[in-house]
Amino acid sequence: MTTSRVLISGAGVAGPALAMGLRRRGFEVTIVERAPAPRPGGYKVDVRGAGTEVLKRLGIYEAAKARDCGMKQITYVKKDGHPLAALPASLLMGRRGDDLELMRGDLSQILYEETAADVEYLFGDSITGLTDGPDGVDVTFERGTARRFDYVVGADGLHSNTRKLAFGEVEPVHLGAYISIFTVPNHLKIDQEELMFSRPGRLVFAYAMGADEPAKVGLTFASAPLGYDRRDQAEQKELVKQAFAGLGWETDKFLASIDAADDFYFDSLSQIQMPRWSSGRVVLLGDAAHCPSPASGQGTSMALVGAHVLASTLGTPGGFKEYEETLRTFVEKNMAFGRKMAKDMVPGGRVAIAFRNYGMRTLKYHPRKEQVIDKFLAPMHEAANAITI
Repeated sequence: MTTSRVLISGAGVAGPALAMGLRRRGFEVTIVERAPAPRPGGYKVDVRGAGTEVLKRLGIYEAAKARDCGMKQITYVKKDGHPLAALPASLLMGRRGDDLELMRGDLSQILYEETAADVEYLFGDSITGLTDGPDGVDVTFERGTARRFDYVVGADGLHSNTRKLAFGEVEPVHLGAYISIFTVPNHLKIDQEELMFSRPGRLVFAYAMGADEPAKVGLTFASAPLGYDRRDQAEQKELVKQAFAGLGWETDKFLASIDAADDFYFDSLSQIQMPRWSSGRVVLLGDAAHCPSPASGQGTSMALVGAHVLASTLGTPGGFKEYEETLRTFVEKNMAFGRKMAKDMVPGGRVAIAFRNYGMRTLKYHPRKEQVIDKFLAPMHEAANAITI
């Protein structure tokens, strides 16, 4: 019996998680990644509900738990830096049971270490062409030699190159805002805390895992779609500076560090909405198939769950159909939650901000604050558990 060969584009979370499952079934797996090496750092991500169960099935839950960010408090601040309200992070962010919050780069590193010995990694390369036929997919690469694989999986994110080659241009659905995240010196000595500062149409947040650790800063602003070069970071940094200069609090100090940041991230809050995720022998996974937007907090869990389902169905009769049918309800619920949170993530006018701040100040004294938060976050928990693993 000939072993099936699978090419996965993308070495983030979805790709290596799928590779772990496929190797257990005896597949030969190759992962191609445009970056020259595994990407460290990144921003913090949540793993909830069914996503945590996948980590357990993969045998890496304890390793991921050891990297938990350990955030203790979320504090809303005024323009002068004085606190408006402070609440426990576990309460406000809706962590329940075995839910985790860790740096995306840490989770990627765990998955890479688990797969490096028996998965072929092609770093610093990318797919340039796909010819799908009855006996396999002929693949050409930017740098490497052309090869044939039995299946190709696009796990290469919101702007998936694999998706474009197999499905044509799929325009992301813009949700009305942009987000930037990068590392800055922790001059505020933030320690297992996240600080949030709001102005109409603007949100600034900063967090760190320790007073002696660098801080991560996030800047989100409402905007119609912008025209810019997605590979020109200098242009993107200027867009962020223009949107936030002179906003108040520590924003200008954060912006002063943006040019030196080597982990700068900028993108729209967008979703990928597709009626199907497979074509011939090519299939999409994670954000490439159904990005819910960073506002949902569910992208990592969706990637893990999708990898688990695809790992068990790939190569079986009707496998792609089963993959899509099994995931569809789970995906749709998380996509709906992502759209809701995108509206809530960027502050509205001054009245809306004042109302939100008043609610946060008084919530800590509410005798049923846990129930209030649970009611607000019920759609998130429903979406996170909308599939049985």
